[in-house]
Amino acid sequence: MCAEAISSKNTYGNEKWANLVLEALPNPLIQLGTNNTIVYLNTAAETFFEASMGYLKGLPFTELLPGNTPLLEMVKNVRHSGNSIMDHDLVLEGIRIGVRIVNVGVSPLPGKDGHVVISFFERSLAQRLHNQQQSRGAARSVSGMAAMLAHEVKNPLSGIKGAAQLLAQTIDEQDQPLAKLICDETDRICELVDKMEGFADERPLKRGEVNIHEILNHCIRLATAGFGNRVKFKEEYDPSLPATLGNKDVLIQLFLNLLKNACEAISDANGEVRITTSYRQGMSVKVGGSGDRLGLPLMITIQDNGIGIPSELLDNLFDPFVTTKSNGTGLGLAFVAKAIADHGGFVEVETVPRLTTFRVMLPMFDSKNFNNGQNDVFQKFLKPDEVQ
Repeated sequence: MCAEAISSKNTYGNEKWANLVLEALPNPLIQLGTNNTIVYLNTAAETFFEASMGYLKGLPFTELLPGNTPLLEMVKNVRHSGNSIMDHDLVLEGIRIGVRIVNVGVSPLPGKDGHVVISFFERSLAQRLHNQQQSRGAARSVSGMAAMLAHEVKNPLSGIKGAAQLLAQTIDEQDQPLAKLICDETDRICELVDKMEGFADERPLKRGEVNIHEILNHCIRLATAGFGNRVKFKEEYDPSLPATLGNKDVLIQLFLNLLKNACEAISDANGEVRITTSYRQGMSVKVGGSGDRLGLPLMITIQDNGIGIPSELLDNLFDPFVTTKSNGTGLGLAFVAKAIADHGGFVEVETVPRLTTFRVMLPMFDSKNFNNGQNDVFQKFLKPDEVQ
């Protein structure tokens, strides 16, 4: 065999080996050509941008991110200097990815003039675990608080109202408004406690096969007829999304709460709420106390272009009575946290000015593991200890 043939064979073998390495990387990686067209992306990038190599190859990079993204300026600087550039905590916004906070590296590709390679490093798994445990901790705390309120507060309130009603029968007419004030305020507190009492219910949910798109469409119809009548709703559904394992009524209330929060965050006429569904292969959790894993491949994203969430509230966002609304009770997101925990899922939230994103991850309905309305793996999953 001639030397040229051997060299060609070795080059082919090296390229094949290099491609295997790139496909094995857990971080998204994209190669751009001289005119910023997409030449290559690995499997992690296909997942990150929710599109395949076959579809994206040859398309402009603006198919993935808008033309004003600072990332394109980084690409330009790398071509000019010939040196690699890193940027930390870069906010990426796009139709396919929503809002992501990432570290980004851009490097020139040796042997390919004008070609660059972009690598993305999302927030650490530890941060995602922290967010998940935060919402689950809020769900547990609101359940305990509800039980305490029902026992320690509601019963004494009944006695206070009864005493005020008795006093109303004996006091002068000029003092009647005071007795009525006591009764009215007692009723108001009792109503709040009644709302809290629902959080103390630790009975397993009655679950079944649920089409998440039917749930979302129902919630959007309700929102359009009421609190969201001035907001534009935009649905971007994956029509092949399988059913989830859940409770229809609880899921409706869960997504109504998220939609209501999104609508109330919008203050101008250009308000838009985007609802997206997608399938994320590989997302799973380890079931506490066992070697089983439960997949959470169904992702529902609710994104609004409202005022955003104050940074000082993010760490306690799902705690009860935490709210930015002057007349709010702060129980909406506490209910969301508990409802998602009861379904075995988890929720993530990211916010920047004019863009807030909630991502809800839910399990897929599996008829093989579902018997008589119960799922053994799901039951054990209610205390997960690891996310992948």
